[in-house]
Amino acid sequence: MEVSSQHLLSNEYTEVYRRLPLKLQLAYGVGHVLNDVCASMWFTYLLVFFHLVLQFNNWQAGFMLLVGQVADAVSTPFVGFHSDQSDNFWLCRYGRRKTWHLIGTVCVLVTFPFIFSPCIGCSGSHQWAQIFYYCVFISIFQFGWASVQISHLSLIPELTPNEHDRTKLTAIRYCFTVVSNLLVYVITWGILHISSGEESKIGPGDAPKFQHVVWTGLSLGILCSVIFHVFVKEEGALGSSDVRGTSLRTPIADILRSVEVYQVAVVYMSTRLFVNLSQVFIPLYLHETLDMAASALALIPLIMFIGSFVTSMTIEKLNRCFGRRLSYILGVLMGLAACIWIKWGSGDQFKSSQIHIIAVLIGAGGSITLVTSLGITADLIGDKTSSGAFVYGIMSFTDKLANGIAVVIIQDLHKDPSNTGYYRDVLTYVCGGSALLGALAVISFLKKVRGDPLGYENVPNYNSINSDVLPVATEDIQPSLIS
Repeated sequence: MEVSSQHLLSNEYTEVYRRLPLKLQLAYGVGHVLNDVCASMWFTYLLVFFHLVLQFNNWQAGFMLLVGQVADAVSTPFVGFHSDQSDNFWLCRYGRRKTWHLIGTVCVLVTFPFIFSPCIGCSGSHQWAQIFYYCVFISIFQFGWASVQISHLSLIPELTPNEHDRTKLTAIRYCFTVVSNLLVYVITWGILHISSGEESKIGPGDAPKFQHVVWTGLSLGILCSVIFHVFVKEEGALGSSDVRGTSLRTPIADILRSVEVYQVAVVYMSTRLFVNLSQVFIPLYLHETLDMAASALALIPLIMFIGSFVTSMTIEKLNRCFGRRLSYILGVLMGLAACIWIKWGSGDQFKSSQIHIIAVLIGAGGSITLVTSLGITADLIGDKTSSGAFVYGIMSFTDKLANGIAVVIIQDLHKDPSNTGYYRDVLTYVCGGSALLGALAVISFLKKVRGDPLGYENVPNYNSINSDVLPVATEDIQPSLIS
């Protein structure tokens, strides 16, 4: 089948769009694995490790997570702004995005192992001295994590101008995120289940077990980061300029004045609140509310991410068929169903079987909403790829700050150890409310700024063309929502 000449001639400008090779897609996807492994440990086991293993109280554990989230939030717009500059220092000849990715990778590797270890040389010191010790490593780690995240995300609009291909890259990226989390939970479950026994609980003697998990995950992350840097060539990226060869950059002042930026930020923030808070508090809910064994603290999150992994392979087609808005709302409905079920579920049957279904619903709903919200953010950037990292920085700033504040408030309010239903209510009302807020935000703005009633522009289907080089008209390149 040939692309009609009438279609091509209907536009003043055309350009050649090359399909991204599978090798490049996979190499890009593994570029965030190191971050994913660390994020899995950070959100799922940081409070568990600091509270149950190192014996900090609830508020102190939440405070250290807040410090990390604030450091990440401050770092993201900083990294985003400087990542968008093409001439700030000589290493950018390596690639402005890849340079920041490399800097971040080094920071993560040299700090993360210290976070999940007893205080070296100060284990007998006052708790606040130990807190300062951990906060130093946490702050450097979060700067590195932000550098990797923002530089990796901002490559998506530069690698392709096509909306569907951007969604595909985001879905592939998320597939590797899920695989990374699965690996962490499999290793954690194996170590806690085999070495601790079926009914044992987490305690101070489990610190070496967490270190084994950390070093195994970091080893995989190093390998994947090497693959990313070897096979992804930033200087060959398509989409850094428009079809007339003019560099497209939106002034920062214009970005900050754009209402759509804040609307998309609410969607992204709400999505991350649902995903991250459910990941943070599910282990504590299992430990305190359901009184389950240590191995369940790895098994249930593992099931969550199996649900995420299976769902993530369908998200690109889901977005293509139903659009951004309906896809996002579907994910929200799945998450709300899980939150309501948690509120009213109880008994042995709930702990033995129903909790597994809930885990699948949370994983699938989080997968759909997260990938779709990242697609919405890529739509916001459009062809203004030279400002892409700063936009991602704004999104991440709201996400990290909101998550950190939410965690420390939730932990500070939990003052009564006898209130075993506390984390059940957190998952029901806070996580469920976050999902609902995201749905309302999507409904409120997509209809207004997008012409298509589904919130997804039609792009010609080139799948049947047997060629690696496809002509793309300028009308098929996703327009930016910021101008």
